[in-house]
Amino acid sequence: MKKDIRKIGSRRNVRIVVRRNLRIRSRKSACKITKGLIHILATFNNTIITVTDVEGRVVFWSSAGTCGFKSSRKASAYAGQKTAVDAIRTVGIRRAEVIVKGPGSARDAALRAIGKSGIHISRIWEVSPMPHNGCRPPKKRRV
Repeated sequence: MKKDIRKIGSRRNVRIVVRRNLRIRSRKSACKITKGLIHILATFNNTIITVTDVEGRVVFWSSAGTCGFKSSRKASAYAGQKTAVDAIRTVGIRRAEVIVKGPGSARDAALRAIGKSGIHISRIWEVSPMPHNGCRPPKKRRV
């Protein structure tokens, strides 16, 4: 349903804003799965944990920013640990394969938090992109 809401302004510039009635749900009500994949993306600026089912459909995700960390604290190891605990506790997963990507410092802490939470980890994949020869270096500086 759409509701028209009149904005109060000058008589010439009266705008009508359309607002849609959307169902507001709690973000923490994810479906419970027993087996799935846990993706850890640890960058230099943030840590994102994504829990998917076996087919790859996203069940729940959590990041250091949504857990309440700001600025440079999002990339810390403690933020990665808290993010992993938040994602796992919400889903209630029992067996998982972990896919780790990125060079951040929170990857090991998130992996340790997943192991301590009682989840049986069957496999750990390292899928960080590695350059084979890298980019072309800049020209030599002439002085």
